[in-house]
Amino acid sequence: MGRVQLFEIRLSQGRVVYSPGEPLAGAVHLRLGAPLPFRAIRVTCMGSCGVSNKANDGAWVVEESYFNSSLSLADKGNLPAGEHSFPFQFLLPATAPTSFEGPFGKIVHQVRASIDTARFSKDHKCSLVFYILSPLNLNSIPDIEQPNVASTTKKFSYKLVKTGSVLLTASTDLRGYVVGQVLRLQADIENQSGKDTSPVVASLLQKVSYKAKRWIYDVRTIAEVEGTGVKAWRRAQWQEQILVPALPQSALPGCSLIHIDYYLQVSMKAPEATVTLPLFVGNIAVNQTPLSPCPGPGSSPGTLSPVVPSAPPQEEAVASGPHFSDPVALSTKSHSQQQPLSAPLGSVSVTTIEPCVQVGSPARHSLHPPLCISIGATVPYFAEGSGGPVPTTSALILPPEYSSWGYPYEAPPSYEQSCGAGGTDLGLIPGC
Repeated sequence: MGRVQLFEIRLSQGRVVYSPGEPLAGAVHLRLGAPLPFRAIRVTCMGSCGVSNKANDGAWVVEESYFNSSLSLADKGNLPAGEHSFPFQFLLPATAPTSFEGPFGKIVHQVRASIDTARFSKDHKCSLVFYILSPLNLNSIPDIEQPNVASTTKKFSYKLVKTGSVLLTASTDLRGYVVGQVLRLQADIENQSGKDTSPVVASLLQKVSYKAKRWIYDVRTIAEVEGTGVKAWRRAQWQEQILVPALPQSALPGCSLIHIDYYLQVSMKAPEATVTLPLFVGNIAVNQTPLSPCPGPGSSPGTLSPVVPSAPPQEEAVASGPHFSDPVALSTKSHSQQQPLSAPLGSVSVTTIEPCVQVGSPARHSLHPPLCISIGATVPYFAEGSGGPVPTTSALILPPEYSSWGYPYEAPPSYEQSCGAGGTDLGLIPGC
């Protein structure tokens, strides 16, 4: 048998997830079948980010380093045959960003060990990846507990003849959510025309931006809900729920090359109308009791203010309809939600993965939460609370088409464009 029978790194208590500013302790274990002369045994703790122009390509075009510390565990000598253990400890920097792995780049933290042998002998190396999680407290984001609302009005044309307009208003109960929380959506549609609208679709979108030589956008549909259309001259209200799955948190503080944004997009094809609501996904839930959705200024929650003039506009004279009655409730045609992937994008081998369980902040727990694999190409995640995510009551949660697009397709607007700088934490906006 060879001299080096075992050469590996083990972290204390088998931990794999750490918080910024924590000490990382472990040992390098070595089993020798014969004496081994060496010049040095070293261990290095490092964290870095790399971004590529091509999907799943390890040739980074842009890189940035967060920390790189080395220790000498043993100087020149001769190790006898048998078992050897060399303990080490590093202090992780408080500014270290959360681990992330996606198709165009990743933030990786690892410990590397090496045995520098005598000349003409084979050097030995090993490494171990660990994960850092810097929790995003949703309460630190201004107005995060307030309702999220947006609206648009589109002219409705049929065979080049204007028949009226459609007012689409979409709102959510909050601006930010944690894993396992239910997102409550309300869409109010006022069809001021003589033609039925197409079905209304709500999509939860994830946009990951990678800063290579140019920005690359990876946009994914996480969940999608479809409701029925609205009859001519009718007002309708559609209420649905989307369970927030295991997703990476919004933003990656400390990293300037990768940014994560979420949006809820509500749209119709006829007429072509779309509203986009920016959302945050965090790790620590909003403390305040959520307010009820408010479709618009001056209207009470769950109702629509009549906006119909006493006489129809001139272009609607040919198809003037009856006065609006009370809003009708739209039914849901389909509800599809992305299920967790069997493995994240990229090769990550962790033997301690357990079913995703929500746990508290690491500052309040001595034992770290089990590692969870989340969709959206990232590891790990955890959320506040003691129970796991609870499925929605809908029986129509099926895996949809998990689509993604890269540059140069148009990405959803940024938080700054959607909300304005007044209501947004500029530290979470790419480039700010």
